[in-house]
Amino acid sequence: MRKKVVLGASLGNCVHVAGIIHFLQIAEKEGYETVFLGPAIPIKEIFIKIKELKPDLVALSYRLTANNCDNLISEIVHMSQIEKEDCKNIKWCFGGTSPVSQVAMKYNFFDYISDGFDDIDDSIAFLKNIDRKSTEKEYGQNIIDRINDKYPYPVLRHHFGLPSYKETLTGIKTIAQSKILDVISIGPDQNTQQFFFRQEEMDKNLDGAGGVPLRTKEEFISLKGATQFGNKPLIRCYSGTDDVMKFAEMLDETISNAWCAVPLCWYNEIDKRGTRTIEVSIKEAFELIKYHGDRNIPVEINEPHHWALRDAHDVISVVMAYLSSYNAKKYGAKDYIAQYMFNTPNTLSFSMDLARVLAMIELAETMKDENFRVYRQIRAGLNFLSPDLDIAKGQLAATTFLASSVKPHIIHVVGFNEAEHAATPENIIESCKIVRGVIKNLVGDCIDISNSTIIQKRKSDLIDEAKFLLDFICDYYNNYEDPLGNGDVIADCVKRGILDAPHILKNEKFKGILETRVIDGKCVAYSREYSREISESERIEILKENGNL
Repeated sequence: MRKKVVLGASLGNCVHVAGIIHFLQIAEKEGYETVFLGPAIPIKEIFIKIKELKPDLVALSYRLTANNCDNLISEIVHMSQIEKEDCKNIKWCFGGTSPVSQVAMKYNFFDYISDGFDDIDDSIAFLKNIDRKSTEKEYGQNIIDRINDKYPYPVLRHHFGLPSYKETLTGIKTIAQSKILDVISIGPDQNTQQFFFRQEEMDKNLDGAGGVPLRTKEEFISLKGATQFGNKPLIRCYSGTDDVMKFAEMLDETISNAWCAVPLCWYNEIDKRGTRTIEVSIKEAFELIKYHGDRNIPVEINEPHHWALRDAHDVISVVMAYLSSYNAKKYGAKDYIAQYMFNTPNTLSFSMDLARVLAMIELAETMKDENFRVYRQIRAGLNFLSPDLDIAKGQLAATTFLASSVKPHIIHVVGFNEAEHAATPENIIESCKIVRGVIKNLVGDCIDISNSTIIQKRKSDLIDEAKFLLDFICDYYNNYEDPLGNGDVIADCVKRGILDAPHILKNEKFKGILETRVIDGKCVAYSREYSREISESERIEILKENGNL
């Protein structure tokens, strides 16, 4: 079958070609054959090529003075009428500055006009022949469809939840109308997450602490309704930290939760975000995976960064990335969203941070097959961004550049404002524009910093160390049929310090002794006795000597 052909050119005396070339690159990714005539092409030559190539689409660009463009477009319209037979099946599109695009619009000739304020999504929709004005299914209504519609351009997700329900509701509509965001993640206050079904136990003085207070199912339904504007972003919500199954069912029923995000070892007695024991929370995590897998709802296990946020060394992050993927598959998830938080701890060097994430990806994606699909989600670190908002904007852009090396399907945008105040709709829109500005110039580029020798060496070392620890767990708990998929085993590993983080409060139940430091940009296990970094085999020996094993 003949590929559709796009003919591109910069008009008249315009020598600016970056915009038209970028559009042609998008077209190539959508399966078109592209022909670029170059800068400053006379209109007569364009029509000669139309007769020769018989393109399906002609893309023209002009970025000089609007008055000069008027005559050029008038001539194009006139020539298309003269050459009606050659032009009868052609779609025309135009790109230019806003004043020039206003001139192009008045002719009512072009099928699509890009004035620089439109989005990559709009270009893709046009190339896919999606009429967003007439079809009710113009935007994918589940995360997998959205990913497939846009990849290699990632979909964008952002957290949103203000202490005022009314302001949150209004803000969601504002964000939706901006068409800048694909997924709004509702951040409820801790009272909602922990006591939604036992509201008599809430401390009303803490309403709105950490997010939006939600007290009825109807409020959730109204939040969903507020997304039905603009690009109709998907909506999802943080998981409950108590009554987790009832909370999941309620989210499914009220907002059609875009996907479930749940940790294995947290939201319990360890971090005080719930009252469950670690044994119960892991068991219920497995139940949540099965519940969503049975309903074909994607699952995210946001486990690795919970450990890194508590200063666990890089090997633990890699091990937990594997255990998360392993258990997501074992307990029935079909579409798995693997989140990778960069800059965690926030003193990691960029190169060692990338090596850490690459190691996580390599092990996590060993689980992939036709029945278990893995999608990469990246984000900046929670503790990375400066409270100086100008500096934070640069940090957000820099981390987006770094993290884009792993070719993500989803970018969890962390607002540049996070270290200073909770994100407003305006902050979210600006943060997403910063991120889109970065990825616009990265997708399709051949740059790949991950091939650096030092990065690959660190990645290889981390994988070796992670495999050692995983093998040790399997050997130590060999009386269990499947140690890595057993909640009691995982819980016992935490209690003994096999899986450990310095921030876990140690007591008679949790007996780990891990100390970590960032050395040469890497977060490593450290021994004060040896005054140096230690390997996993040395760490296990120390646990044995300490009586933990």
